[in-house]
Amino acid sequence: MNTHNPLILAIFTTALSVAVQAEPIGFESAWQQLLSSSDKLKASASKVEQARGDLDSTSSLNYPSLDITANYSYMEQPIELDIRDLNPLAEANIQLPIQLPDSFFVTPFTEQDIFAASLNAMWPIYVGGKIDAAKGIRAAQVQEQQQQLILEQREMFVTLTERYYGVILTQRIRDTQGKLKSSLQQHLHHAELMEQQGQIAKVERLSAKVSYDKAVLDYNNSQRTAEISQTALNHLLNSHHNTPSSEMFVLAEPPVLASLQQEVQDSHPALLLLQAKQQQAEGLIAVERGGYKPTVFLYGNHTLYDDDTLLADITPDWIVGVGIKIPLFSRDGHSGKIRAAESALAQARYMTSQTEQDLQLLLQQSYSQMLGANDEVDSLSSTLDLATENRRLREIAFKQGLSTSLERVDAEIKLSGARVQQLLAEYNYLVALAKLSAVTGDIDNFLNHAQQSRSHTTPDKTANSDTFQPAIANPFTQQGNQP
Repeated sequence: MNTHNPLILAIFTTALSVAVQAEPIGFESAWQQLLSSSDKLKASASKVEQARGDLDSTSSLNYPSLDITANYSYMEQPIELDIRDLNPLAEANIQLPIQLPDSFFVTPFTEQDIFAASLNAMWPIYVGGKIDAAKGIRAAQVQEQQQQLILEQREMFVTLTERYYGVILTQRIRDTQGKLKSSLQQHLHHAELMEQQGQIAKVERLSAKVSYDKAVLDYNNSQRTAEISQTALNHLLNSHHNTPSSEMFVLAEPPVLASLQQEVQDSHPALLLLQAKQQQAEGLIAVERGGYKPTVFLYGNHTLYDDDTLLADITPDWIVGVGIKIPLFSRDGHSGKIRAAESALAQARYMTSQTEQDLQLLLQQSYSQMLGANDEVDSLSSTLDLATENRRLREIAFKQGLSTSLERVDAEIKLSGARVQQLLAEYNYLVALAKLSAVTGDIDNFLNHAQQSRSHTTPDKTANSDTFQPAIANPFTQQGNQP
């Protein structure tokens, strides 16, 4: 190959650029990419790790503390003992024949400045249940952050569904508008020929021209909308080279509502999050009540260094023992904190009850919206068939001079409108199904159907019969099996 030819290099570079920009991605792959690239989800995952670190730190509460203490003290005067101050010498008032200096009767115990170092240990063996309560609070905080992460993942799943299939929707609408533009362009050409032959009036040809110009405008707008949708998907996935390869699908049978209601009642992350908040409030109550209970501890001390004094000589090098601390009066305000924690506990319980009702209502709404969109998809199939047949008959009648250009254009626009309505109905169905899957947590089932729609998509018959055929997914078949 002559690599010095600028034309060859330009063609090769353009082809390579198109290949890079047109990298297809299935919906399930897009979901995995979103989970790994979303900064919002990464931030929530970091909060989970932070809560786990706080939980791990509570394990040290059961261990003894060991530290080295060193101190230097300077006293007003050294500690000394005058033997004459001791009973019974102090009361005897003995007169010695020889006058002795006062220092003869004084025994120094320490110097005026003192330096000492010691090893101290303390091991709490009973603290009124505060350690176990603190561990329970930290464990509940981990659960809270985990459930918050799951909630955000489900929210992002719905957003991905809207944007991913939004790209497919806007591209299909653009293609539909393109077919309408091509059809009206051909009709305008036929009208110009028939006007030249005197078969139709000038106003018929002008009507066809106006309709064609409007179709061009609508196509340009749909092209820009498709580009915006692709940009929104790229930003969500933090990538610029992903093109959806999955197809829109409709379940052959809707899921059973009763089983979905039970699943939401048992395992929805919002309810588990509120349950974690209840556990935290209960732990706070236990911590504050533990403040009224005594503390029992073991302690020990070992002297590492002391001055060369009499007091140091008679003081033991080590000491161990057991102690108890009984609170009589405290400024910590335990009673007020207990009332606050009990109020937080009651609030969490009320919120749990309300959330259960709201989730059931949300589930029924999402389920109803999915069924409504499914019914709309089914009903629009017959509408599309009627619009297709009407367009065919109007085309024949116009060529034979039995129909006006306005009637021919009206039939073409109705067919295009029926196509767009069906695409919108399928998109609304998938969004409703995604919201339903997010509420129930059955995201894997949605991903399986999306993969089946990509692997076993019904061929698009739009080019031949002007009818769009969505992929039909069976919810009772395993992934990879033909429904």
